[in-house]
Amino acid sequence: MTNRRPLFITVEGGDGSGKTTMMGRLAAFMQNHSIPYLITREPGGIEIAEKIRSIILDPEHVTMDARTEALLYAAARRQHLVEKVEPALRQGLTVLCDRFVDSSLVYQGYARGLGMDEVWSINQFAIDTRMPDLTLLFDVDPEVGMSRIKANAEREMNRLDMENMAFHEKVREGYRLVAERDKERIRIVDASKTPTQVEKEMIRHLEDAILKDF
Repeated sequence: MTNRRPLFITVEGGDGSGKTTMMGRLAAFMQNHSIPYLITREPGGIEIAEKIRSIILDPEHVTMDARTEALLYAAARRQHLVEKVEPALRQGLTVLCDRFVDSSLVYQGYARGLGMDEVWSINQFAIDTRMPDLTLLFDVDPEVGMSRIKANAEREMNRLDMENMAFHEKVREGYRLVAERDKERIRIVDASKTPTQVEKEMIRHLEDAILKDF
C-alpha cells in the first residue's frame, strides 16, 4: 500500500503516558502498510533543537522563567520544522513526531498559566500554517504516569518530571481542553490500559482517521 500524500502525525500526552512505547508500534504500523515514514521528536530532532532541549530540561535550571521556557520551545520547534519536518514531507515521508505545538499550549499556556492564546500567538510565528494532520493523545491519570516514570530505572528524571502532582494534573486538564477544541484532529487514546489494548485503540483511530487517505 502506498500513500497518496505524506501526513504529519503527532503523539501527545502527559509524562509517563507511554508515548515512546506507542511510537515504536506506530512505526511498525507504517512498515506493515508500506508507508514511508520518519520518526522525530520535540524539542530536538536536529542539532540546534537538541541543544535547546538540553537547556530546557536541565534539572539545574529551576529558575527558568515560564515565558523563557515557552520561547525556547518555540525556537526549537521552528528550527526542527524547517530543517527536518518540512523537507521530509516534501520528500513524500509521513512524519511521526513525539510532541508538537499542543504540548506548548498545555504545558506553558495552561499548566504554567501563561494563557493558551498567548502561547499560541508565539507558536503561530514559529510554525506559520503547519499543523498536524492527526494527533494521537494518550490520556492517563498523572499518578499512574509518574509511577511509571519512577519505576523506569533507565529513564533520567528531567526538570518537568520534577514538577509537583498539581502541575501534572493541570497538564491533563489542558490536554482535554485542547482536544475539545479540535475533535477532528485530536484522537484521545486511553493509556491506562495494557500496551496491547492501547495499541489496538491507537490503530483503530489511525484506520478511522487516515488509512482511507493511503
